[in-house]
Amino acid sequence: MSASEFSYPLEALRQLAADVLHHAQELGARACETDVSESFGQSVTVRRGEVETIEYNRDKGIGVTVYLGQQRGHASTSDFSQKALRATVEAALSIARFTAPDPCAGLPDEQRLAKQAMDLDLYHPWTLPVEDAIAIAKRCEQAAFAVSPMVRNSEGASVSVQQSQFISANSLGFMGGFPTSRHYLSCSVIAGENEGMQRDDWYTTSRDPARLASPEAIGDYAARRALSRLGAKKLKTRSVPVLFEAPLASGLIGSFVHAASGGALYRKSSFLLDRLGQRIFPAHLQISERPHLPGALASSPFDDDGVATADREVVQDGVLQGYFLSTYSARKLGMQTTGNAGGCHNLIVKPGSLDFLGLLREMGTGLLVTELLGQGINYVTGDYSRGAAGYWVEGGEIQYPVQEITIAGNLKEMLAGIVAVGNDVLVRGSKQVGSILVERMKVAGV
Repeated sequence: MSASEFSYPLEALRQLAADVLHHAQELGARACETDVSESFGQSVTVRRGEVETIEYNRDKGIGVTVYLGQQRGHASTSDFSQKALRATVEAALSIARFTAPDPCAGLPDEQRLAKQAMDLDLYHPWTLPVEDAIAIAKRCEQAAFAVSPMVRNSEGASVSVQQSQFISANSLGFMGGFPTSRHYLSCSVIAGENEGMQRDDWYTTSRDPARLASPEAIGDYAARRALSRLGAKKLKTRSVPVLFEAPLASGLIGSFVHAASGGALYRKSSFLLDRLGQRIFPAHLQISERPHLPGALASSPFDDDGVATADREVVQDGVLQGYFLSTYSARKLGMQTTGNAGGCHNLIVKPGSLDFLGLLREMGTGLLVTELLGQGINYVTGDYSRGAAGYWVEGGEIQYPVQEITIAGNLKEMLAGIVAVGNDVLVRGSKQVGSILVERMKVAGV
């Protein structure tokens, strides 16, 4: 696959966006915003040494949102012809005419829009012929099988190369966009036999292929994780400290982000309603948003509304300093946008001094969780209950794997009861956080 396989130069996407805005103005829209995008990629999966799937994806599209006063209409097309552009604008206007007025609808305040281009090093094309992708996936899976004869089966090793580019624009004069890339390598294997089989996986992802972990490292670690789960036991019901492994700790912080997001707040479906300026974490916890980190997976100079992003402290000394608001949700709440239309941008939980082994010692006796099942979270009350698997820890050391358990608590108490955040930070998306030790949760077993 060639690195230059975009069908259109970025300048052509700019012109298409300008054409949409022109059609909207000509057809009577009071305001308009549009997104023009193109993406392509290749994914290869190898299973048991044989190619299982080779997938190519190529997509393009234009989304158009128009406003007639406080009435909003949206339409989209994958046809880039001028006739289709005009028809899409007409469709959006037709929808707007039949939509009830919404006093919070409309473009962002002009002074909040991003005005300067910014190179954040987000595009690293990977020229990867399919034969080479297959070879990488085979190396990954072979490394897993080489760990032990107890690794008996595989759900596959995959290599994915993805590249995209976009332009966002609106009738207030904003126009911005850039190419991006994201690549990953994963492996999932099964150890043991008959009723005692266990599976586990691992993956690496980055915008820059040079920063991916080696295929051998991913396969080896996936196999060792699966092997370590053999002989899993059940636990008797008890209340104990719980350590969330770094990949799951990111999900725990994600639950906080959801509860602190505008949509949940203005719908009054969040336990963090009216908690701004109050302590919700322990005093040692700091959370920052850093949208402009070069090469990071969630960096961007502007959000989905075109609003300029900026560094900020979301949680300081445990106190909630800011929500995650888009232009629309901010207006619904009578507040100002935080530049978070589309999500958060590199949310960083400040790591503590302990590494993973140090966190185990700090916990002493308790549960290390490495897998969560189900979505049992009530964001109105904060009640939290999910199926889990992991390891029982005593004396600061892992004793044996456990399965078929449920962990339960309340997010308000869980966030306030964070004892420590590890320095074993794993970056896989918009949140950067190490393993998190929670003071106490109920573990339900037999």
